[in-house]
Amino acid sequence: MQRVAQATGDHAVRARSEAIAFVVMACALVIAPMFAYPVFLMKALCFALFACAFNLLIGYVGLLSFGHALFFGWASYVGAHAAKVWGFPPELAILSGTATGAGLGAIVGALAIRRQGIYFAMITLALAQMMYFFAIQAPFTHGEDGIQAVPRGKLFGLIDLANQTNMYITVLVIFLGCFLLIYRIINSPFGEVLKAIRENEARAVSLGYRTERYKLVAFVLSATFAGVAGATKALVFQLASLTDVDWPMSGEVILMTLVGGLGTLFGPVVGAFFMVTLENYLTTIGQWVFVVQGVIFVVCVLLFRRGIVGELAQILRVKL
Repeated sequence: MQRVAQATGDHAVRARSEAIAFVVMACALVIAPMFAYPVFLMKALCFALFACAFNLLIGYVGLLSFGHALFFGWASYVGAHAAKVWGFPPELAILSGTATGAGLGAIVGALAIRRQGIYFAMITLALAQMMYFFAIQAPFTHGEDGIQAVPRGKLFGLIDLANQTNMYITVLVIFLGCFLLIYRIINSPFGEVLKAIRENEARAVSLGYRTERYKLVAFVLSATFAGVAGATKALVFQLASLTDVDWPMSGEVILMTLVGGLGTLFGPVVGAFFMVTLENYLTTIGQWVFVVQGVIFVVCVLLFRRGIVGELAQILRVKL
């Protein structure tokens, strides 16, 4: 009885700390355009959602994917093509990209989920690279030129997204909505099973759970949210390019998640903003930015293994 009461109290404290952190984050993002360039913030929000999607897979299921750029990049291509060539309004263009991410996630997940560890990671990388070379050759992607001058259009036929403020509010609403959905998934009975699989899959199997099905659903959900991020980014920058689907993008989202805090709720958001800010200020050094990123990765692995948010939560003794 005492243990149940203690667990209930811990859950209440965690929920309260997470609610406070969410309110602080939302308020900071609302007033952020007063202090920073909106396009920079929108880029950071898109990558933050991408990192949250990736964290859902690696942080709560324990599956390391080296090919998540596949879902992000192809959702970007399809969303851009839908808006420019098919004339879809922005909401349908984003949904088209989201559906692309979900569909590719189901296919890749069905092929890769039967393997574990490095074999799973290498299968995702191989499939992502295969689709990257297809993107180079496919006519509708326009190869190295990408899909340019993508029209933002009017949201629901009313809100002109050519206006930076309207576009920022739209991206912010999408990010916060997806963030809350991910939070709900993590804290649902389904999410508890995912955590059990991460901790001890053999024990989860012994309790009667079909772990492969749970992992496949988690993989598809992660790919779907990555698709939302990719399609939204295509509208923000009015461009879909090969960089979105290439393997360095998969490495970048891994780095964002590790720097922010693997398996934490707010870690991927902090990591994404940190890395995007770093890239923004280090653009003058060219390819050396990858060296700096590598150094940061090594430092985090050796000294800050919990990441920025993980270390902060440990100091404050709260769950973030």
